Amino acid sequence: MHDYSLAHLTALHLSPPELVEAAAAGGYRYVGLRLTQVAVGDPVYPLATDAALMRETKARLRHTGVEVLDIELARMDPNTPPESWREFLDAGAELGARHVIGQLPDPSRDRKIGRFAALCDLAAPLGMTVELEFPSWTETPNLAEAVHVMRAVNRPNAGILIDLLHFARSRSSMEELSTLPRSWFRFAHVCDAAAEIPATLEGLIHTARAERLFPGEGGIDVRGILAALPPDIPYALEIPRVTLSALIGEKECARLALKAARRHLDEALLEPAA
Repeated sequence: MHDYSLAHLTALHLSPPELVEAAAAGGYRYVGLRLTQVAVGDPVYPLATDAALMRETKARLRHTGVEVLDIELARMDPNTPPESWREFLDAGAELGARHVIGQLPDPSRDRKIGRFAALCDLAAPLGMTVELEFPSWTETPNLAEAVHVMRAVNRPNAGILIDLLHFARSRSSMEELSTLPRSWFRFAHVCDAAAEIPATLEGLIHTARAERLFPGEGGIDVRGILAALPPDIPYALEIPRVTLSALIGEKECARLALKAARRHLDEALLEPAA
């Protein structure tokens, strides 16, 4: 059985303390906490600067035994120098986070390599790794470009985050994934979606941020992609379902996401072959 994490995007309108409680109630071991605002209109949880929110979140973590797997999002665009992420990283370390999710929406390959290396160097003394995510609509849009950055950066605490939706939507190569060092992959974002790739940027972003599916409900080769990764890494369920959440609530969506993942990814693997 895998360890599972509740990614904040699955239940973005729950504050960090509420997300921890929902994870504990739903059977998750970890949470991923979003400390920065990614899109206009998203709720903001300023753990880096709100001492009361930090205290309450840490108290809920202690009370429930849930741990922080990762913090997000260090989105390093051309106007955001690495030094500006110090408070963010310090907050993650205070929460006990193991990993930082980073993105590189920067058209300059040399600049993004240098800035990703610098972010890794800032995170290393805090005991955190930096995992590069590659949404298909950014300037680091696929596994091949993420691999180029990784090889150029050459930092022991650098890694690649495989988000199943981004991997599938970017048409990244399973063959390439299977040849990469296993040490590069420390957890995965797990979800499902329709096999057909949206034809517009708006469609890509809408699915990613609002209407993903539970594992086994869509057309992504969920098991196949995960089989190419280390077998013992945690699976972070990042499955925002705005329409369903409006009907049953985000906490119930989180519970159902874990139930579906265990059925599709754990219990199915234990079934004897026909």
